[in-house]
Amino acid sequence: ACYFITFRLADAVPATLRAQWLADRKAWLAHHPEPWTTAVEAEYHERFSARMDAWLDAGHGECVLRDPAARKSVEATLRHLDGTDYLHHGRVLMPNHAHVLVSLSDRARLEDVVGAWKSVSARKINQHLGRKGTLWQEDYFDRLVRDAGHFENAARYIRRNPVKAKLREGEFTLYE
Repeated sequence: ACYFITFRLADAVPATLRAQWLADRKAWLAHHPEPWTTAVEAEYHERFSARMDAWLDAGHGECVLRDPAARKSVEATLRHLDGTDYLHHGRVLMPNHAHVLVSLSDRARLEDVVGAWKSVSARKINQHLGRKGTLWQEDYFDRLVRDAGHFENAARYIRRNPVKAKLREGEFTLYE
């Protein structure tokens, strides 16, 4: 299976914004039970996915991944089992979040892979920064890639994200 995955630092979205987003989403979902039409799904993504993406790109939080050494820790972690448990098709490490387009092997479970990426990289980054505690937001967003068009859209999103967020060279790491 191929997935488009987003995971973010714990402080990437301020708690007040996240709480309002969750409340708005809960109310909207109560009035829009699945299955959704294409138009309803588009409305959902416009209201909720796009808003979250904009907050991530706004650069909230400490943005520890702006530090090249911190990004290198994440990059090394992501590459660790690339080619055996999973195959990366594209990824971008932004100052406060990451997007990954990856296919998993039959023996790999999504939650185990993402959990390992976050756990190992958090340990490395916290050691680099001389601190302890939570680095990554507990949850993550994943979307099963449905077809070739969806794959191309996810790959294009990854490529364009640094430009959309108005990042300068050296503030992100892009792998295509």
